[in-house]
Amino acid sequence: MNTLKNLIEFLNKLEERKIYYRLNKIRDSILVEVTVPGQKWEVEFMADGTIEIEKFISDGNIENESELEVLFRDFSD
Repeated sequence: MNTLKNLIEFLNKLEERKIYYRLNKIRDSILVEVTVPGQKWEVEFMADGTIEIEKFISDGNIENESELEVLFRDFSD
């Protein structure tokens, strides 16, 4: 499997369809973060040729600024 070719084909499809994405490198992979309404997809193109996908789907709830306290309380070192 040609990982680079698959990655480029995937990016081309995103661009053709005007879907927003951002690239990042993590571990031994290139991460494509795709943002669409109500969802965030993380598509990893691994050095060994595998592709892993994780999806984060919104429950539709919109929080107010008080939710920031939860962020700092629950996720600070």
